[in-house]
Amino acid sequence: MQESFDYVIVGAGSAGCVLAHRLGEDPAARILVLEAGGSERSLIVDMPAALSIPMNTTRFNWDMVTEPEPALDGRQVNLPRGRGLGGSSSINGMCWVRGNPMDYELWEALGAEGWRWSNVLPYFQRLEAVRGGGPQRGTEGPVKVTRGPEKNPLYQAFVDAAVQTGYARSPNMNELQHEGFGPMEMNVGDGRRMSAARAYLRPALARRNVQVVTNALVDRVVFEGRRAKGVAFSAAGQERQVAATREVILSAGSIMSPAILKRSGIGPVAELAEHGIAVVHASPQVGENLMDHLEVYVQAQCRQPVTLFPTQSLWGKAKIGLEWILTHRGLGATNHFESGGHIRSRAGIVYPDIQYHFLPLAISYDGTTLAQGHGFQVHVGTKRSKSRGWVKLRDARPESLPRVRFNYMSHPDDWQEFRACIRYTREIFAQPALSSYCGPEIAPGEKATSDAAIDAFLKRKLESAYHPCGTCRMGTGPAAVTRPDGTVNGVDGLRVVDASLMPQATAGDLNAPTLALAERISDLMRGRHLPEAVDAPLLADPDWASRQRGPSITSDYARRRDELAAVLLSNASGHPH
Repeated sequence: MQESFDYVIVGAGSAGCVLAHRLGEDPAARILVLEAGGSERSLIVDMPAALSIPMNTTRFNWDMVTEPEPALDGRQVNLPRGRGLGGSSSINGMCWVRGNPMDYELWEALGAEGWRWSNVLPYFQRLEAVRGGGPQRGTEGPVKVTRGPEKNPLYQAFVDAAVQTGYARSPNMNELQHEGFGPMEMNVGDGRRMSAARAYLRPALARRNVQVVTNALVDRVVFEGRRAKGVAFSAAGQERQVAATREVILSAGSIMSPAILKRSGIGPVAELAEHGIAVVHASPQVGENLMDHLEVYVQAQCRQPVTLFPTQSLWGKAKIGLEWILTHRGLGATNHFESGGHIRSRAGIVYPDIQYHFLPLAISYDGTTLAQGHGFQVHVGTKRSKSRGWVKLRDARPESLPRVRFNYMSHPDDWQEFRACIRYTREIFAQPALSSYCGPEIAPGEKATSDAAIDAFLKRKLESAYHPCGTCRMGTGPAAVTRPDGTVNGVDGLRVVDASLMPQATAGDLNAPTLALAERISDLMRGRHLPEAVDAPLLADPDWASRQRGPSITSDYARRRDELAAVLLSNASGHPH
């Protein structure tokens, strides 16, 4: 290994893999990637249907749990984070969701200048390879994106029932119309998980100007004065340092990036002093603004034997696995989240803040709890919770996992919105399209009708959707840790590029937005950017201010950005629009 590189990237997760690939397009650039885990090559990572296995395997997961969450009666919540090449893209559910275009308008309104939808859309197009995609999609990018075959009749019945309830139908929620119900997409190509390692890092390594050191535990960024000059880490039992002549880039994720910043002397002064860390730059918001998506399962018995329940036997799983190993086809080649939806929790919300994933099986996300018989469920949860948490050091040692508390459900709006999640789902399940399938409710249970009963269920059963973000928020104000290009305020030669930059969680799963974020910053680092999209509409229900649902999505806010920004900010702050 060379002792000096142009760029040292900490973390081979989604963002780090993108940066290695894009910066490595310059054959003169020398790039080192330091990854705390090992190789991602494994059948259980590659097989989409096996997603719950790597998510619960120590080889691929940091095995984190939150601090006791006060609003959930002190319950600790599971927090899987990817450890290994590809990071969390090697253990996640592969749900491909760009988010709503207005997410990025909100980013810019919150101070992330240059991140409006018309600037971000070209990067989604650059990274995607969508078969049969429309004009808003990419067809030649490194990440293959597909739709599930939707052979199970329950997928379409769920969408039809939602439309009967009064919601819009969307032919593709990643194209023009995000709001509504329809088919979901997944980052799966040729029947295999399309992780960031597979899409970006492996091709980068083939160029030979990119090197990776696995099982490398990073301690801190090394400074000369206020300039980052390298990284201190340990590997193979030895403590080492490596120099970066251009930049050090932290892409360790929303939990580990702020922890490394703090060990490096960038963070709240009192916390650094508590752990005997010398202050390089006082930055009180490092590790603050922590957001996540919560979700809960609403489950019902199925009257017809059409669910995936028979596949959960040992023999059923063996058949699926064998077919997938031999052909990369069949039930092993999908994540089984093949339809879903995005809706608004109430009138006055301009774009969706609730997401649905439908599954023709009643089982927990981690695969540990299975209903006794045929059933189906939705994973439903809010996307823009106003609750905020933190990431803090446990001590100054790099091998100690940081303390994480999301302060889940600490804002009163969260309870209102999650009660709506339960009640709207029950409305959908009661529609004619599902009448021949939907049996008695398994969870929360038909007796849980009052606010108090629903709240008690939520306290027991709410789980993370594994989308932490926001702890190194980019922006222009005093609360920003980083600038809109990811460079860290107060120092030179140091940048953060991962989901910790997000000033607001997007309306959907975070992997696709994280890849697009890294794609755009990789260009900004090289002094360029793709041309702004000319056709980048911002669509909404024309009567969003007065109704919670509607079959038409027609309004285009592209020419009224100032007005839209004010509405988005008022929605985000919880104040009336």
